[in-house]
Amino acid sequence: MHSLIGGATESDKSPMVTVAMPIYNAGEYLRLAVRSIVQQTTTNWELLIIDDGSTDNALRDIADIQDPRIKIHCDGRNRGLAARLNEAIDLAEGMYLARMDQDDVSYPERFARQLALLQENPSLDLVATRAVTIDEGNRLTGFFPDAISHEEICSRPWRGFFLPHPTWMGRVEWFRKHRYAVPGPYFCEDQELLLRTYQLSRFHTADEILFAYRTRSKTNWKKLKKTRQTFFGIQFRYFLRQKKFFFVLLAAVGFFAKSGNDLFKRIRNERPFHSRFTAGNVEETKWQQILDELIERSE
Repeated sequence: MHSLIGGATESDKSPMVTVAMPIYNAGEYLRLAVRSIVQQTTTNWELLIIDDGSTDNALRDIADIQDPRIKIHCDGRNRGLAARLNEAIDLAEGMYLARMDQDDVSYPERFARQLALLQENPSLDLVATRAVTIDEGNRLTGFFPDAISHEEICSRPWRGFFLPHPTWMGRVEWFRKHRYAVPGPYFCEDQELLLRTYQLSRFHTADEILFAYRTRSKTNWKKLKKTRQTFFGIQFRYFLRQKKFFFVLLAAVGFFAKSGNDLFKRIRNERPFHSRFTAGNVEETKWQQILDELIERSE
């Protein structure tokens, strides 16, 4: 079978990308996440794995991946995602910063495509990618919601921003200017940052599948409810300070609509964050094949 994974070139002249990957009890998925970075077609990167006080010894599973571009930081403390992301921003040696989660998968062309967009469009501050969703067994389950242009992404700030956090890449200077809020708001660090910066920045999503976002078969509905409540509180205070009272009303309507939809999906035992593939989707086979090749090379 012909490989769908491109080989990296020895003479990579692209700017360095710093990959920020805070981890906490990453478990069995960390190896595949790291290997998906190692197998990027762009080779000029550094991967900052910042352990946030894990107790599961997941780092042992990647001890055999001997690559000088991988830098592991452990201090035994639990400081939270936002603080660790700011730490990565401070440590970054690259011109660009890319996000990566401990249990997701970056497809081989991800960095190359995002770098091209950022270099061709200097006005862009943050570039995400489209993503498929996968389950615990690495089977594709659907699409993660997204929007492409800045206008689409920011058209309804009272609703939130469809810009998948683990897929972000942007200039390090942008992240240093707009740091994550600490202490981080409950599981919505990304949405708080986007809300705070969308009027000052330009966002974009690469219009191709370059990422696999892992979802769980058993949704933690209490966690989701608290996340929704936290972000609504952030929106309420932000729009109130901006004197955008109609946006306050729209945010409230959106919050109750999402809460109702969550309840509906909970009753139907559906996952909250993806749309299913349409019957006979030919692209699904290609994305699954690339993922399977990555898994094979990670063993």
